[in-house]
Amino acid sequence: MIITNASVYTEDGRFLNRDIYIEKDCFTDCPEKVSDKTAVDGTGCYAIPGLTDIHFHGCVGYDFCDGTKEAIDAMAAYEASVGVTNIVPATMTLGEETLLNICKTAKNYREEGIHEKRARLCGINMEGPFVAASKKGAQNGEYIRKPDMAMFDKLNEASGNMVKLIAIAPEVEGAMEFIEKKHDKVVISLAHTAADYDTAVRAFEKGASHVTHLYNAMNPYTHRAPGVVGAAADTRKAEVELICDGVHIHPAAVRTTFKIFGDDRIILISDSMMATGLEDGDYSLGGQAVKVVGNLATLKDGTIAGSATNLMDCLRTAVLQMGIPMESAVKCAAVNPAKSVGIYDRYGSITPGKKANVVLLRKENLALKQVVLEGLLL
Repeated sequence: MIITNASVYTEDGRFLNRDIYIEKDCFTDCPEKVSDKTAVDGTGCYAIPGLTDIHFHGCVGYDFCDGTKEAIDAMAAYEASVGVTNIVPATMTLGEETLLNICKTAKNYREEGIHEKRARLCGINMEGPFVAASKKGAQNGEYIRKPDMAMFDKLNEASGNMVKLIAIAPEVEGAMEFIEKKHDKVVISLAHTAADYDTAVRAFEKGASHVTHLYNAMNPYTHRAPGVVGAAADTRKAEVELICDGVHIHPAAVRTTFKIFGDDRIILISDSMMATGLEDGDYSLGGQAVKVVGNLATLKDGTIAGSATNLMDCLRTAVLQMGIPMESAVKCAAVNPAKSVGIYDRYGSITPGKKANVVLLRKENLALKQVVLEGLLL
């Protein structure tokens, strides 16, 4: 396949007008190697790498915590259709046996091999149960527990070592020891936490390197109590997730975050729940009832419960409504998340030898024109 006349996002974060060559399922820099000369016209379009969502819970009526291959397959099909070609779905705070089943199901699904026209399942984001009750947000408080290394090892083994990120509230008993012992096995993310600045700094010093949905489910940044936000800003290795759905974070706060952290350390996520891709109505998240109106998903008490927006729509919102440069938004939705979960050697850029995942977006409104998934037109 050859994609012609597109404005192509390059590894150095620029857009250049050039053609893209694909042989079988990978990009190539040798036009003569392309056996199928099918041409896709990219005139008037950006060509960007397929996105990677490292934090979402569900879509189109399914939730990762359903614990079924049917749910994963339906979610993977929807995500691919909107240009999210790699997924790392998130669990919720649930009982150990439920989490064990989710992990086993994910392992079995991946071991089945290639699922056509589906986003690739690249790992698991374990959001809970090692969080703080005071900042549980939409997590189910009934199942919150102290960080447990043996439990984590059991779940990770059951998943085939697919757990790529794990959420930890660093102030709870046993958290610092967990971080110190496990940071070289999994990305440790500070999350659902009331930690102050000093506690968060200690957690980063011990090996934490990530923050789950910055600003949400943590103490706010203030001039005398900068908390997790300030600690992350002061820690150069710390990367932070940002939900740009227009609900979770004010546009001015998004712009300020880019000024503070820069686009090297921000990862756009959707945090989407099962209503994404469907109409408004009543749904559930982690076994709790959720009402969805537009982009807003809430529990009965009004707590925001994930988003109803996919990652590609979050990218559009960041660019078109929040004033984030397209180059930065693509970096934060395609490049940085792939690096974060260790798949950048295969995904995340339009580079010879990598899997040929590319999305064509019309320049005038970022509307989707075409998705190419590992060399196949969707």
